[in-house]
Amino acid sequence: MIKALIFDFDGLIMDTETPEVEAWQEVYAAYGQEFPLDIWVRAVVGATTAHFDPALHLARLTGQRLDAQALHERTRAVRLARQALLPPRPGVTALIQQAKALGLRRAIASSSPHAWVEGYLRQSGLLSEFEAVLCREDVPRVKPYPDLFLATLQALALKPEEALALEDSPNGVLAAKRAGLRVVAVPNPVTERGDFTAADLKLRSLADMSLVDLLRCLDGRAERAAPGACQAQ
Repeated sequence: MIKALIFDFDGLIMDTETPEVEAWQEVYAAYGQEFPLDIWVRAVVGATTAHFDPALHLARLTGQRLDAQALHERTRAVRLARQALLPPRPGVTALIQQAKALGLRRAIASSSPHAWVEGYLRQSGLLSEFEAVLCREDVPRVKPYPDLFLATLQALALKPEEALALEDSPNGVLAAKRAGLRVVAVPNPVTERGDFTAADLKLRSLADMSLVDLLRCLDGRAERAAPGACQAQ
């Protein structure tokens, strides 16, 4: 029986990922290059930037000696300005309220730092909605390793089968499955081309299905869900 929802943050609760990609796409375009979105999704989204540096990659593509620090500072300024205006993704607030009505606990498991995640949650008025917020500082390894989900389960004193993960990236889905959780994938514009075959259910948006129907679909009670709700999306 599901007793808790474990949310990712970046790209799931708020689409902080699209502004960052757009900022790098603009830099690459200025040098006549195409930003490698597929590499970015595989190596960075849901994880960290430790395995792929877009500034160094651009330097290799152009054969030029570029100021990597200046490029990072440029894209950071652009993305922060755009991210400051972001609302929660469609369906997020409603899903949280539905979870509260059903008595389900809520937590965050994010590969980003606490200051980043909690800052945006506080800004959007959502921080108090979560019982636990686990971030990169709390575990030795981030997604796609299962550490964040295992730590969140420990914080909630729950078994893997008692929690449902909500993720927007293939790395996040893989981390949740490695921890033994069922997982619903809700891709964003950056991750929508990723491989989500490991997810138990895939939605275009959290606004597409009520939480009650979502749980019925996952529990094999499709006949009690809204017509067509459990069809692959």
